[in-house]
Amino acid sequence: MSDDATDVEPVTRRDHDVSWSANLELPRHAADRDLVVEQAKDAIEATAPGTHVNLVTHGDHGDPRSYLWDELEAAYDGIDLEYVDQCGCGGYVTRVHLEDA
Repeated sequence: MSDDATDVEPVTRRDHDVSWSANLELPRHAADRDLVVEQAKDAIEATAPGTHVNLVTHGDHGDPRSYLWDELEAAYDGIDLEYVDQCGCGGYVTRVHLEDA
């Protein structure tokens, strides 16, 4: 985690038992790729099995398949990553499906 990540509001404040989206494209995310990775993991941890979370990442870091996917696949079993699209605003959407428990 980045040195100043303790001062950053978490991407989620609760567990999600339905599919949802995590906004990882704020200015603080543009400035800190490690924060994007850390909060993407936090979002997965807060997502119920059998649902999915859309990770919306900042466009400044480029395609998340090049820096985020390997990190997530190494950290979790039972996830399926799907590239959805690049947003009109320049960000990218990765859908992370969590297998049923």
